[in-house]
Amino acid sequence: MLVVKDLSMLETMVGTHAGYSSYKVIEQSAVDLFADATGDHQWIHVDPVKAASGPFGVTIAHGYLTLSLIPILMQEIIKFENVSMGLNYGCNKVRFISPVPVGSLIRLSVTIAQVEKIEGGVQLTTDATIELKDAPKPACVAQIMSRLYK
Repeated sequence: MLVVKDLSMLETMVGTHAGYSSYKVIEQSAVDLFADATGDHQWIHVDPVKAASGPFGVTIAHGYLTLSLIPILMQEIIKFENVSMGLNYGCNKVRFISPVPVGSLIRLSVTIAQVEKIEGGVQLTTDATIELKDAPKPACVAQIMSRLYK
């Protein structure tokens, strides 16, 4: 785990690969909860019987569910000390490259892409890649922007 004791450390880390999270199993119960939260009950996500004969052979996670896992997985990779508050600021260049089948294992890979000083802290941009275990292509790639305050 990368421990950032002071936000000024980040300026010297642009281009640094921060690490990988552990693998997380994508379970149907999480997909169903996400469907309930968002109202997206498309059969490719919530109907295992119909999905078995569909294009992926199983149900798949919503793309936005996959994206939403980045902050929680990021906590396994980078720990910020002496930060009073962090905010999600946005995303750039989000792409859902491969489907995430229910039952598959995913992990996050993070690289520090950019650090900008802002009033009271920094704006951190990371290159985030959600990888599927044993898959040739990632599930999702995105630039994640966060604001961290002292």
